[in-house]
Amino acid sequence: MHMYPFSEKRSLSVISLVSLTIFMLCAYAPAVDDTASARWSVKKANAWYAEQGWRAGANFLPSTASNQFEMWQAETWDPATIDRELGWAAGIGFNTMRVYLHDMLWTADAAGFEKRMDEYLAIADKHGIKTIFVPFDCVWDPYPKPGPQKEPVPHVHNSRWVQSPHVDVQKNPARYEAQLKPYLTGILTRFKDDPRILAWDLLNEPGNAVPQYEDHWDNKEREDTHLILLNRLFDWAREVNPSQPLTAGVWIEVGERTNPVHSLDKVMLERSDIITFHTYSPLPKAKIAVEWLKNSGRPIICTEYMSRGSGSTFETVMPYFKEQNVGAINWGLVNGRSQTIYPWDSWNKQYTAEPEPWFHDVFRKDGTPYREAEAKLIRELTGKGQ
Repeated sequence: MHMYPFSEKRSLSVISLVSLTIFMLCAYAPAVDDTASARWSVKKANAWYAEQGWRAGANFLPSTASNQFEMWQAETWDPATIDRELGWAAGIGFNTMRVYLHDMLWTADAAGFEKRMDEYLAIADKHGIKTIFVPFDCVWDPYPKPGPQKEPVPHVHNSRWVQSPHVDVQKNPARYEAQLKPYLTGILTRFKDDPRILAWDLLNEPGNAVPQYEDHWDNKEREDTHLILLNRLFDWAREVNPSQPLTAGVWIEVGERTNPVHSLDKVMLERSDIITFHTYSPLPKAKIAVEWLKNSGRPIICTEYMSRGSGSTFETVMPYFKEQNVGAINWGLVNGRSQTIYPWDSWNKQYTAEPEPWFHDVFRKDGTPYREAEAKLIRELTGKGQ
């Protein structure tokens, strides 16, 4: 969803990629103590994935919500819109949604929040859709406040999206145990054996910098602190031992930060049951990412891709993911209050009308596809067009 802090990325040739294969096999091959740590074995992960079929879908926020609070709080909970829009998703063959949660929602009203999660899952299941839940997120507004949310800034991408937890909690690991563990273990315990849930994506984009907000973090301090948080989340989740796989997605310069592997990437690769990643790059770099991640021997799902303005498109990337049996979860379903049809640069550049092309999203608010050719392709790839 997420604006990368680097405007240019190092290139990695195919030749250099091949030369790194042996190194990478050593760098994040399954640890010998997987059984003791409760991480799924490669065999178990692949057996699980073989039962799922090819997963395709979107990151989902109903068009009537600007952020996690507006989706889940009782005052703005909108099951009718969720039902309608998931019906459109199912109509083109989408079978998976990735959905963000928030720790403050659970702290404020654990019973009500879990009830709405269950209601959402029932709606999704009715449409044949499984869900990847994201309990925590390191991107956009670091100062979340429950209750009524400010109106979206006109024509600005994700102008009201919020981080979880609050930056003051992120910065203080002494607060993690008391403030974050009860939430994570609470929702995991409640839904640990729910077949409607595909996976738990514990922490979105750890280490990401958000230049639009002055949170006074040194990049190294941010990464070091998120490394602590990431490991704690895996520790606590393993204590619950849900039947669904745990993961956290590598998201920046995938396949390029390899010598040595970045410390955050290393944890995500070595502690995840299934491998997930994000790419908003054109197909050549998406291929580099997939080939690099295949060294794990584990199932691979791309949990964020598709930004037309940066060259990551359904036409180019999605067929490749299908060919490689890599799950394909694009950013955005229906144009709405999150305003992710606008590009990342809308934070710094004035837009006054709908951009061409749309950056993210598949459907207009009336359910018609933004581009019928894209919808046709998606139906063909998912088998819905047969």
